[in-house]
Amino acid sequence: MTNYKAVFEIFEKNYKLVPLEVFGNDPYKTLISTLMSARTNDDTTLVASRRLFSKAKNIEQLGKLDIRSIQELIFPVGFYKTKAKHLKRLAKIIIQDFEGKIPKTREGLMKLPGVGRKTVNLVLNRAFGVPAIAVDTHVHRISNLLGWVSTKSPEKTEIELMKILPKKYWTDMNRLFVSIGRQYRSERQLREFLEKNNLL
Repeated sequence: MTNYKAVFEIFEKNYKLVPLEVFGNDPYKTLISTLMSARTNDDTTLVASRRLFSKAKNIEQLGKLDIRSIQELIFPVGFYKTKAKHLKRLAKIIIQDFEGKIPKTREGLMKLPGVGRKTVNLVLNRAFGVPAIAVDTHVHRISNLLGWVSTKSPEKTEIELMKILPKKYWTDMNRLFVSIGRQYRSERQLREFLEKNNLL
């Protein structure tokens, strides 16, 4: 029998706040900060997100900023020039096509520039309470180390987890696995933590 229950209980006990969780279930801030977090650590993303949100409190205000201003506000997130262009276009699309509201569907979110599966799943999950598994590097490596999956990419991990993991765990998976992954960054540290808690 797979140890899902034990893993989630122990991870919850050892949970430490993940930086981008501070935006709670705010659809706008969740979408924008998650898009910015690609190839960037959460601490850098959090600082840049707060700087951007101080000037653009909602999608309409974001749409009024020019690309250079967005670049300056989100620097030094990875690929900040490309992300600034995505944010400008994304704001325009949401205002024109979605009446200024963040889309609540997978199809709607996938139409936005710079938005991939992880971002879609996180927004659906955090902002709208839709069960989804957002797989980043932490979820990918921990799921493989636990032996739940044997995959080479986060995309494959998401597909395999959706087949085997009971839906009741989907909502908390990213939050808990990212927290543990941040605390135990090396393979050795992570393995020792899992072994100490009889999870391997």
